[in-house]
Amino acid sequence: MTTASVDVSSLQAQLRQMGVEYCIGAYVDIHGCPKGKIVPIDHLAQMAAGSERYTGYALDGLGQQPHDDEITSVPDLDRIVQLPWEPKIAWIPADNGFSGKPYPLSTRVALKNAIKNAADFGFGFNLGIECEIYLLRKGSDGSLHVPDSDNKLVKPCYDVASFLGGFEWVDKMASTINKLGWNLYSFDHEDGNSQFEFDFQYSDAITTCDRLIFFRMMAKHFAKEQGLVATMMPKPFAGKTGTGAHFNMSLSDLETGANLFACDPKDDPRGLGLTEIGYYFIGGILRHGRALCAAFAPTVNSYKRLVRQGDMTTFSWAPVFNSYGSNNRTNSVRVPAGGGRCESRNADGAVNPYLAAALVLHAGLEGIREKIDPGSPNEDNLYQMSEELRQSRGIQFLPQTLQEAVAAFASDPLVETALGRELRDEFIKYKLDEWEAYHLTVSSWEIERYSHLF
Repeated sequence: MTTASVDVSSLQAQLRQMGVEYCIGAYVDIHGCPKGKIVPIDHLAQMAAGSERYTGYALDGLGQQPHDDEITSVPDLDRIVQLPWEPKIAWIPADNGFSGKPYPLSTRVALKNAIKNAADFGFGFNLGIECEIYLLRKGSDGSLHVPDSDNKLVKPCYDVASFLGGFEWVDKMASTINKLGWNLYSFDHEDGNSQFEFDFQYSDAITTCDRLIFFRMMAKHFAKEQGLVATMMPKPFAGKTGTGAHFNMSLSDLETGANLFACDPKDDPRGLGLTEIGYYFIGGILRHGRALCAAFAPTVNSYKRLVRQGDMTTFSWAPVFNSYGSNNRTNSVRVPAGGGRCESRNADGAVNPYLAAALVLHAGLEGIREKIDPGSPNEDNLYQMSEELRQSRGIQFLPQTLQEAVAAFASDPLVETALGRELRDEFIKYKLDEWEAYHLTVSSWEIERYSHLF
């Protein structure tokens, strides 16, 4: 593994002129958390050749035993970002390598493999991720609170006063996103108190996944500057809306760049503005929807978001069913107005985007290859549909716990095809350990409910 196509000497000179003194080659662990070493700018060429080595056993989900040889990280020199808040540092997304080859347990490598598979069909994979995030204050006991004590609206979605209450942080985020060239086109106060959403232009899948990883780090840094906490935790409050990271997807023609999902709704018998390829792609997602959920919603906390209502006064807006339709948000897969793309809505803020994107792309390609018809779009409110009618339509529930999701993930052959056995097994191991640790924890709710009852 090398980045020989880049003139490293010229790149070093350019970075020095920009004031860069250090470079981070940042790869991610199984959770999507960035890891890496930092080298002085004079050693960028060595880093690009794979000089930086790591003990995989010391990291989550990268395999290895203490006696195994080390893995390396190889920075992707076409995707350098100078840290906006610390211009001495260049952030460079990286892939893991082993013995001079891409490391199969690297989730970014897994996504690149899936993209190569799509390219064999003549397809490119475009992805946009909607970034929802809470801006909160942490109490001395570790509890999380809305910073503005007056922000008590029951329905705060799109509220201008609530938006302005967090404007200092929001403005810093928005202006930096645009300076980075991501093309922010919309942002707002979301459905939870002190929850915000940032929507920037879609791109190829690798670029968008890199940006989500950077977005989370940047949001936390700017919040910390104000003594606050920014979190994409899927469900920080039982009584407030959860945090989604909806995947908006389409395939393009590699030669022309044309969107292969887009057509005039008048030319679509189902009326959503999708081509046959688009519907087949959705068919693949639905066939593997329950297994995909483990990657889209990868934590114990995720399944407190994927409920119809839960401890809320209104419906949650979260997808609970393995189904698709138009702008109907009770489906897990939505075709937004105008068509041309599909949206997986069960993806949440804890997602490892590389892992989830690799899996959903493989599922969609299987749908195209096997011409899987997803059936008629569901336009009914599934939250209120009777169980008898739902079952008669063949609409399944998505998993309702992490344990159930991991079981579906483990039993689906597509997962090993997409990720390889080693990465598949690592994900299962870590997520079952997470479930077990949660299951064995005695919570304050249990003490409050049972200690005086029995």
